[in-house]
Amino acid sequence: MEEGASKPGNQDLIIINKCYNQLAYFHNGYIEIVDSVATRQTWEKVPVGFSKVVNKIKNRPYYKGHTLGGDPRNTLGKRWLGINANGTYDDTYGIHGNNNESSIGKYVRQDCVRMHNADVEKFYDKV
Repeated sequence: MEEGASKPGNQDLIIINKCYNQLAYFHNGYIEIVDSVATRQTWEKVPVGFSKVVNKIKNRPYYKGHTLGGDPRNTLGKRWLGINANGTYDDTYGIHGNNNESSIGKYVRQDCVRMHNADVEKFYDKV
């Protein structure tokens, strides 16, 4: 590679299927993970299209709920992957853990994609 030439970007792909409440993660063109997730009840405000994961945070505080990161009451769980959906930065929409494991596989009121904490921790390390 010539000096100053850029390396090709990461070609990994995450697909969220809202109809089936599933997340699929592809690495180098091969499917590596399929996990159940919780998504928003309605299509209103649901980001549709391509977005990028633009930050990763362990034990992110939930500012709206005034809950510290790592607190078992934190609705964001143990990992946060912020995405730049609908022209936002990295703090509006995300893929994250949760403090209500029974919500996974269901439709919820919030905007983000929620995963089991154990699943998002494995996923976090790959993304």
